[in-house]
Amino acid sequence: MNAGPRNWAGNIAFAARTVARPRTIAELQDIVRRSDKLRVLGSGHSFNTIADTDDTLIILSDLERRIEIDSAAGTVSVDGGATYADVALVLYAAGFALPNVASLPNITIAGAVVTATHGSGDANRNLAAAVSGIKLVTASGEILSLDRGDADFDGAVVSLGALGVICELTLDIVPSFDVRQNVYLDLPVATVIENFDALMSRAYSVSLFTRWQGAAIDQIWVKALASAGEPPVDVLGARAATRACHPIPDMDGTNCTAQFGVVGPWHERLFHFAIGNTASAGAELQSEFFVKRADAPAAIAALHTAQEQFSGALFISEIRSVAADTLWLSSAYQQDTIGFHFTWRPDWEPAIAAVKAVEAALSPFNPRPHWAKLFTLPPAVVETRFKRISDFRSLAQRLDPAGKFRNSFVTDLIFG
Repeated sequence: MNAGPRNWAGNIAFAARTVARPRTIAELQDIVRRSDKLRVLGSGHSFNTIADTDDTLIILSDLERRIEIDSAAGTVSVDGGATYADVALVLYAAGFALPNVASLPNITIAGAVVTATHGSGDANRNLAAAVSGIKLVTASGEILSLDRGDADFDGAVVSLGALGVICELTLDIVPSFDVRQNVYLDLPVATVIENFDALMSRAYSVSLFTRWQGAAIDQIWVKALASAGEPPVDVLGARAATRACHPIPDMDGTNCTAQFGVVGPWHERLFHFAIGNTASAGAELQSEFFVKRADAPAAIAALHTAQEQFSGALFISEIRSVAADTLWLSSAYQQDTIGFHFTWRPDWEPAIAAVKAVEAALSPFNPRPHWAKLFTLPPAVVETRFKRISDFRSLAQRLDPAGKFRNSFVTDLIFG
């Protein structure tokens, strides 16, 4: 039995011959120079083999934390092992904020960036779009610095770990702000479809949670700027929750960020789960697919029609909006996007059957899969969804001609 590290959900046992935990950038550079093949593992919040290797697995959590704010430039520079929780607390103490965050505070920023992970909000772009500068340890062990506007920058940010090891990221920041969060229950699917744009644009960030059972969406999580005023009594007829809610209806909502319209700082509301608390179900599998914003009502209708084919495998599903960006392998590349997230029960065969059912239902809308989650779309189809894959292939061949940072997952999808 493999006694090495596993991913967060426990479904992947990493096959690495060597696990390296550098404490300094110099140590990291030396490991990269000496390795024939390597991959990097962040918080392990991936559900496929994107981070796996049978050679050297690098874990950056032991790197000395580096969080340096440049208030004049409106940026923060962080090391490659820093999590959103690490950075959020430092930023808030200094009067700053990240404009957008992931659902979970404990994931690494670098891992979120290289896989095009996102937060939520009509005006909020993919988390990787906050990157204004990146430093990579390349195959030779040297450090490559790229800044927004450089020729290779848009190809190098969402890299699937195939270009080098991130040792530093510089992120855009904004002045700190306050948010209030309210949860509303039981909105008919028909009402969601008829009022989709108005529903998703009503606050800074809106998430719809549903088990795809029956005729209603279970929960609407509305994260509004405190400056927007008092929250409404209901949302399109959906009633306000009277107890703390968890995205998975049967779980304890006290692990989540505060609700009931209580005003709090950005880092205590934009995450779904409070810093330091247990997040989601843990033993679970995840998938996510992204369609054009304009296609979302029809996509919701298609999933609703097919729901009996996949809802039995679900813990919960979430619907969120993401603004367009210019990063080549981003799920929101050049299009405003709606993400359909699925948290599956940890039963492999039913989950994969459900994934295929979702992919079939969404196929008319050319969905883009989340790189770090479960999907069965073949590489030839994936390439049609991400129009800059061929450009990224050329960039990877130039920066890493021997393929030191590639594994079978990356090779199959990008170079197959």
